[in-house]
Amino acid sequence: MKRFLSSLFLSLVCFSYTFAQHDILHHALDKAAQNGFSGVVLVAENGKILAENAMGMRSFESQIPLKATDIFELASVSKQFTATMVMKCKEKGMLNFDDSVSQYLDIPYSGITIRNLLTHTSGLPDYQAIMDEHWDKTKVAGNADILAYLRKYHPPMLTAPGEKYEYSNTGYVLLASIVEKASGRDFIELTREWIFKPLGMKNTDIRTLEEKAAVPNFAAGHLKDSLGNYINANKFHSSDYTVWLGNRKGPGRVSSNAHDLLIWDQALYSEKLVSEATLDEAFKPQILNNGKRSYYGFGWDLEPKSPFGRMVSHTGDNPGYKTIIVRYIEENRTIIILNNNSHPDLMKLVEAATLSFGKR
Repeated sequence: MKRFLSSLFLSLVCFSYTFAQHDILHHALDKAAQNGFSGVVLVAENGKILAENAMGMRSFESQIPLKATDIFELASVSKQFTATMVMKCKEKGMLNFDDSVSQYLDIPYSGITIRNLLTHTSGLPDYQAIMDEHWDKTKVAGNADILAYLRKYHPPMLTAPGEKYEYSNTGYVLLASIVEKASGRDFIELTREWIFKPLGMKNTDIRTLEEKAAVPNFAAGHLKDSLGNYINANKFHSSDYTVWLGNRKGPGRVSSNAHDLLIWDQALYSEKLVSEATLDEAFKPQILNNGKRSYYGFGWDLEPKSPFGRMVSHTGDNPGYKTIIVRYIEENRTIIILNNNSHPDLMKLVEAATLSFGKR
């Protein structure tokens, strides 16, 4: 993400704006399509869609074209929903951001706060490495199993809590479990009740593999085989973990479409979900132990001084999928791109979409 931001901002500084705004994005979309990009691109301002394009295939093997309303796996873009569930628990008096994780969960690590988990400053080890080494992959693991294996094998901390930013899927597994402990409710059911249903996000859910298969407009993730043909990513060994870790909650597994993500984006300009004060905390850098700042908030990468003011964003990456949401929050400008063939042109499209907004 940091490399993407640096490249993008350099392009914006150097760009002469000699092309019409529409032509910038139109040209990039045409080129991406020619290069085999498969996905949906949505660009909006003040909640109004300025451009919306679907290209490529929902299923390459069945040759079913994509539609703008198709549903994609969001991968780590899901983390902003998990963070919002924690924020809602805080506003309901169920927890505080600076509570110790050990108040809620039995883990073999001390000194970690909920804030550390939200901001990837916990120093926790990678749960997936432990599960990959020890878990019986004929079974499907969930959060309770992951916690049990962290206790059983007790892999060492990577750093002390608050010492540095270290992206952690483990932290977001723990956050979902903390929500369950604090609320006494299932995380998935509660996310539907607190976020998806109230906002009218009818295409969004945390789905099992069976539930995804039952959705007729679910865009499959694709990877190239040895012959260079796109096939369903589930046929590759690299996708196996999505099955045997298929019941995990928190770091991923939300699936949605571009329209619903725009609803989500616009809700964040209101107080429909949490108060403005709480949301401001989500968009603040974390102060590390050495006094330096880490630019990851609660489920969002932060850029305080983009060409369009404050920017928050997040990427997602699962076998066959690449996703991103970019929000220029001072200008109410939004870019949503959902890709289902892990195509390298995704960031080029983000750059073109940003340039298409024109000068501030």
